[in-house]
Amino acid sequence: MGKTVIEVNDVTMRFRMNNDRIMSLKEFVTTAIRGKLEYNEFTALDHVSFTVEQGQTLGLIGRNGAGKSTMLKVISGILKPTAGTVRTEGNVVPMLELGSGFDFDLTGRENIFLNGAILGYSEEFLKEQYEKILEFSELGQFIDTPIRNYSSGMLARLAFSVASMVEPEILIVDEILSVGDAAFQEKSRARMLELMGGGTTVLFVSHSMEQIREMCDKVIWLEQGKVKMAGAAKMVCEAYAGASEPAL
Repeated sequence: MGKTVIEVNDVTMRFRMNNDRIMSLKEFVTTAIRGKLEYNEFTALDHVSFTVEQGQTLGLIGRNGAGKSTMLKVISGILKPTAGTVRTEGNVVPMLELGSGFDFDLTGRENIFLNGAILGYSEEFLKEQYEKILEFSELGQFIDTPIRNYSSGMLARLAFSVASMVEPEILIVDEILSVGDAAFQEKSRARMLELMGGGTTVLFVSHSMEQIREMCDKVIWLEQGKVKMAGAAKMVCEAYAGASEPAL
């Protein structure tokens, strides 16, 4: 047994959803004052528990709305669970909403330092890594252009380059490998495999069963916010593929 670096213990995540179709702030305030606001509670995660060991690659699979992305956000610290606890050891780098740590008025170069600082790295360290990050991103002269002019593919390349070059201890990835062109996807995949080989712990959501089978040691199948099955990647992927409605 290796060292446990992620421990998810009985995590439940509920969202309150407004029932009324309120179109304006004024309408919202007047409805709230009258005490007529109605909410539906939606349970995105329902008493979920699992552990991940150092250097393991864990895949999360399930249909849309099963709770996969919510789980990644809870582990990343972006969302606080309604109940239960999450413990992580080591620096966690989430690659979830690409570019969410970016300032669109700044250039790509400035955003490397901004994003790196948000991830907890020193300016000195980022200066050492800068050429590597630039080379990997393939942005060339566009690095000195404000990123509001970037395409979504360029933004994704920059975000992936910063996150994967700083060698995180825990990397959290949501469909990242489907960004950019085929050549960049292949390069990203190779970089991910390199990180995994170097002892980085990876949590990975993908709609591609091929990617999950190839890259993950362990897989958790979520269905309606609950753990339907957990175990070796091949076994869980086969069970999922054999389910009556395999559509994602």
